[in-house]
Amino acid sequence: MSEALRAGASVGWPVARVRGAFAVMFVAGLVLPFFVYPVFVMNVLCMALFASAFNLLLGYCGLLSFGHAAFLGAAGYLCAHAVKDWGLPPEVGLLLGVLLSAGLGLVIGGLAIRRSGIYFAMITLGLAQVVYFLAVQLPFTGGDDGLQGVPRGKLLGLLSLEGRYAMYYFVYAVFLAGFFAIYRAIHSPFGHVLRSIRENEPRALSLGYDVDRYKLMAFVLSAALAGLAGATKALVFQSETLTDVHWHMSGEVVLMTLLGGMGTVMGPSVGALIVLVLQNYLSGFGSWVTVITGLVFVVGVLAFRRGFVGEAIALAKKFPF
Repeated sequence: MSEALRAGASVGWPVARVRGAFAVMFVAGLVLPFFVYPVFVMNVLCMALFASAFNLLLGYCGLLSFGHAAFLGAAGYLCAHAVKDWGLPPEVGLLLGVLLSAGLGLVIGGLAIRRSGIYFAMITLGLAQVVYFLAVQLPFTGGDDGLQGVPRGKLLGLLSLEGRYAMYYFVYAVFLAGFFAIYRAIHSPFGHVLRSIRENEPRALSLGYDVDRYKLMAFVLSAALAGLAGATKALVFQSETLTDVHWHMSGEVVLMTLLGGMGTVMGPSVGALIVLVLQNYLSGFGSWVTVITGLVFVVGVLAFRRGFVGEAIALAKKFPF
């Protein structure tokens, strides 16, 4: 929290005001399901965690991955299969999903970081497509139908997650835990090294840092947290489909991150909220939703080049209040 206070103070806000803002956001998350459809809010929380995990890699390490849907979808499939067919409790399903994503991150990241720029992006996209075709072909994934009717089960064998409010607060706790892990990572010495690699990789190398090892650690951490989001999402919707592992999802998380503010703590969450609100409340327009979302993205990038949150932070520095 002290790092948060320093970050807030750096944009000119008094420490007490920053602390109050954190308290307001925490309380808002507690009462939100009583005013907004809980399943929609849970979806926003899952995608916000996914986008924040992606931002850890792109915004703080400068690595653009076009294959992050592989971690979201693979963890969702394994969690759904473990809970539905193996009868495991939801917390074990989540853990298995995270471990699978971390393992995939180790393999894909280990191969991709040997290249940089567009070559890095294409390698991640190509390997993610391999995961997609496995999801289509493997017998337990259900092919085009996916996995349906996944039970939410009982948390620690005691608390049933079938109720919408019990499930919401479970998802909220998972989101806060994942968000805090990302926050601590980017404000730790490890995060500072990642930023130095993003800004000037040859200089970081000349200072003695093992750049490839730091990149791989960031990739695996990002993949594991993306998997946590995917496994949680599978429990929320009680299903898992090819949508979560398709390359469209990899593009969507890029859109969320850039729209909200790449390299900012809250930007990806705001971007996820904007995109999901557009998709949800404009669903009556059918396929035009994609066009409208694209127009919003173009306008947002042209008018807010640092993203909505990035521009807000820049404005706060210019006009502290």
